[in-house]
Amino acid sequence: MKDYKEAKRAIEVSVGESVRILREFQELSQNELANLTGIPQSTISAIENNRIQLGVERAKVLARALSCHPAVLVFPGWDIEQESAA
Repeated sequence: MKDYKEAKRAIEVSVGESVRILREFQELSQNELANLTGIPQSTISAIENNRIQLGVERAKVLARALSCHPAVLVFPGWDIEQESAA
């Protein structure tokens, strides 16, 4: 038993990865999300691949379409418990 490594409890994801994960979890294509938000599919692709920043206004629009709080997209790695202990 001494040769095992404890599993990580969390993984780090980027802003773009959080958008992709939520989109795929809801079984939406980039084109479908583009139609729901009015954000061009090419822009959604660029966000998901971290080529452009999400920005507050796009975060609000995407959050509405993905049924989540914008902070989930903008701060995917934020840990409230760790922050309150600091």
